[in-house]
Amino acid sequence: MATNEWTKSKGIENNDENVLQKHVMFFDRNKDGIIYPSETFQGFRAIGCGYLLSIIAAIFINVGLSRKTRRGKSFSLCFPIEVKNIHMSKHGSDSRVYDERGRFVQTKFEEIFVKYARTHPDALTSDELNKFLKSNREPKDFAGWLASFTEWKILYLLCKDENGLLKKDVVRAAYDGSLFERMTNEKESKKEA
Repeated sequence: MATNEWTKSKGIENNDENVLQKHVMFFDRNKDGIIYPSETFQGFRAIGCGYLLSIIAAIFINVGLSRKTRRGKSFSLCFPIEVKNIHMSKHGSDSRVYDERGRFVQTKFEEIFVKYARTHPDALTSDELNKFLKSNREPKDFAGWLASFTEWKILYLLCKDENGLLKKDVVRAAYDGSLFERMTNEKESKKEA
């Protein structure tokens, strides 16, 4: 089944309307519209994360997002995440690059680099990333602070270049999900070499 047919059959928008769904679809390893912790683990391993980080990410992400994406359904110890409802899991203290429906907001994305990329206009240093994260903190939103910190620090650790810069095109690819396929392909290429 082609990706467009699959996404339509699962109630997933496959256009620029819901980029947040595209961001998480990489982790739906069996393409059934549901992401289980084992799939989150496999996705993190596929992009080059170690076992410990992959286990922690799978637990943290699935436990944190499952209930939010399954409103009105009974609790499940399998902690599934429903891709079609991923927009319901947005947390506070974020960049607001995804709107409440999961759409990509270009102006908010550009704002990150206009406001915080002082050393290089198309990249963030570790210090600039920290300033960005602090500026997005909502009062007493400790869960949102932790979620944003974790997301961005993992992205920085995995994707910074040799000069310690997190490039704008890499961040954009993380938002639309294309980064994960690229990282998987790069990992596979290194294995073959």
